[in-house]
Amino acid sequence: MRVTLSTPADVDVPDIEPDFSAPFFQGFQVVASYILAGAMIVVLIMLIIAGAALAFRGLASDRVRTWAGENILWIFIAAAVLGAASGLFQWFVNFDFGF
Repeated sequence: MRVTLSTPADVDVPDIEPDFSAPFFQGFQVVASYILAGAMIVVLIMLIIAGAALAFRGLASDRVRTWAGENILWIFIAAAVLGAASGLFQWFVNFDFGF
């Protein structure tokens, strides 16, 4: 048995325009802004503590100074990476604290 399908010669296809405005994307942006800002504050506090422990001998114990000496480079790297990530986020997405 042979089946032949015929299609009309003129097909009217409407123009399709996608809508990229999803309401939950703004919520994702606010949450990501909070996470980046919180991480930057934590790294800044760690950097201040490590710098103060290394700069002033009587301020911290030997254990804290040892920790600061071993990890201050990693704290600087984390601060640079978080600063770059938040800068790119601000550039592309718009850094928004949600206030």
